[in-house]
Formats: sequence, structure tokens, C-alpha cells
Amino acid sequence: MLFDMAIGFIGGGNMAEALIKGLVEGGMQPDKILVSEPLAERRAELSRSLKVRTTDDNNAAVSASDLVVLAVKPQVAASVLTAFDGKISPDKLIVSIMAGVSTISIEESLQSGIRIIRAMPNTPALVQSGATAICAGRRADAKDLELASALFATVGTVVTVNERQMDAVTGVSGSGPAYAFSFIEALADAGVKNGLPRETALGLAVQTVLGSARLIQESGEHPAVLRDRVTSPGGTTIAALHTLENGRFHGLIMDAVDAAVKRSKDLAGIKLL
Repeated sequence: MLFDMAIGFIGGGNMAEALIKGLVEGGMQPDKILVSEPLAERRAELSRSLKVRTTDDNNAAVSASDLVVLAVKPQVAASVLTAFDGKISPDKLIVSIMAGVSTISIEESLQSGIRIIRAMPNTPALVQSGATAICAGRRADAKDLELASALFATVGTVVTVNERQMDAVTGVSGSGPAYAFSFIEALADAGVKNGLPRETALGLAVQTVLGSARLIQESGEHPAVLRDRVTSPGGTTIAALHTLENGRFHGLIMDAVDAAVKRSKDLAGIKLL
């Protein structure tokens, strides 16, 4: 059913591009997708690379679509939403990927009766390996959640959560790729420090993290169990883990997630009306 719908994107940034790629590679006809993007150069690139239709008129994209994806920064949410001025009718499903912006805030900014699904995807969606959490607004139903799930399933895995859990999702998976990138960079730097060529060190670091994640996913075992299996008594791994714990490795990661969650809550305070 999703691929039979006309889909409009308000904003043509990286996440919108990832979703469009997922849709097209999944079998959707590009001419069913209309992207509203203010930058002419970006419109030309999306049209050239993905063969989708583009416009600089948000209202035109909404009018032509059955499902509308709000893919703009939360800082510009107020100006974007107020410009619709009641033009979004209740028969259209709205999917928002604006970090920290609640479904209630969007509902109150648009025409009464609007159906909203809020989503928090992450950047690995760019390579169809994303993790997305979705939640329903007050008027969205199970069918709407099913459509949104089908949309984000084109770029990775999808879970449904309560909206009160979305800030935690932002801190864990929304910002999580940055933590992983930083860890991989540090691991590679350590390899270089100890004599490995940069390319070799980075390749080993990337594959180690990728393989470890896949092992957790496919084995279904708790990370602590798998960690214990590679930690020999008196060996190199336990010495390294001791150093990590001396530096509050677990606590530092948890503090980082807490900071991201707090910022997500701060963004939720942006006034849209």
C-alpha cells in the first residue's frame, strides 16, 4: 500500500535522501515522490540522482501527496508549520522526523484532526542500516503506524515506542552513531600509535565494531556474556577493560546519552505557535 501512495518530503536533506533511496530501491516509482527544498542546487541534485520531482513550494508538495514527511530541522519548525496555514487536511498522514518536536506541538500548529506519526531515524539509514523508533500522535491509528513502519523499514529496522520514550531514543540511537564513530576513530588512532599503518588500523577497527555488533544481533546473547568469552584470566583483554573502567567508560557513555536526552527535551520546548 505504501508504494501506491504519493509521498511528499518537506526538506531534502540527508535523511530525506536516505528515505527516498530506500523507497526507490524498494520498488517505488520516483515520479510518485515530490521533494520541497529551498536550495535550487540541492533540488537539481535530487532530481538528477534519484529522478524524483522537486519544488520550492511546501504547500504544493503537501497538496500533491497522501503522506507527507516533515524532514526539516526543529529550529525552523515554527516557520515551516505556520506557513501551511491550515492547508494540510486530515486525510493526509504526516510523518515528522524533527528531533525533539512532539506530536502535540505539531497537531496544535496544524489543522484540527491531523494524523501525526513521529519518528527518530539515524544516519546509518544512508546505507540501509538505520535504526528508527516511531510513535503515534493522538489521532493516528494502527494503520498509520503500519504505513510509517513500512516507510522506515526501507532503510533499516523499526521499533514502536511511547512518545515519552522518544527523548531516550534520541540519546541512544539518534545520536548513537556519533559515539560509535568516535570510538572507531580512537581505536584506529591507538593502532597507529602502536605501529599500524592508518589504513590497516582503521579497517581493523571498523570490522571489529561491525562484526561485534553482528555477533550480538545474530547470537541473541547479552553483550556482557560475549565480552566474558573473549576475556581470558590474566590476559590482554582484561588489562584493557581495567583501563577503560578506571576511566569510567560505562559511566561516561551513560553521561553522554543523558546529555543528548536533555538536549532533546530542551528542543521540545521550542515554541511552534
